[in-house]
Amino acid sequence: MRWIWIDRIVELDRGRRCVALKNVSLAEDVLHDHFSARDGRGPWPVFPQTLIIEGMAQTAGILVGHARDFKEKVILAKIGLARFTALARPGFTLRYTAVLERIDESGAATGGEVELIDPGTGAVKPLAKIDLLYSHIDQNRAGLQFPEHNFVFTGQLMEMLRQSGLPAPG
Repeated sequence: MRWIWIDRIVELDRGRRCVALKNVSLAEDVLHDHFSARDGRGPWPVFPQTLIIEGMAQTAGILVGHARDFKEKVILAKIGLARFTALARPGFTLRYTAVLERIDESGAATGGEVELIDPGTGAVKPLAKIDLLYSHIDQNRAGLQFPEHNFVFTGQLMEMLRQSGLPAPG
């Protein structure tokens, strides 16, 4: 099973920017052990930062793939920066904003910001700055062989695009 860590794309400006939302819910299994009750302290669920990075990777990956009509297999090659300034707790919404900084035959670079939206007040505060590098593995020079089908942009991601009201190939 593939995990999708964004719920909806709310903006997709071809070759420029992609904005996605993720609602953090206590119903998600990842929150039950992160951090569970212990030593007389009650549970204090926090959405894992690694999954926030993955949500940005999916948001920015859609931006990179969409810029070239999803023709290449786009994979995350490097996390250039991941700086967090807050914690994401259940009930809050994450807003991912990815900006395309560079794209060419070999890959792409993106800059991204994650914001935390308070459901009660609507207040928005910075959560993270995440810069990523992607590789178009179809253009690899190492002679490695990869499957012909696009195993990166699966039916789940394409269906999420369609449900967001955006055109998806296939």
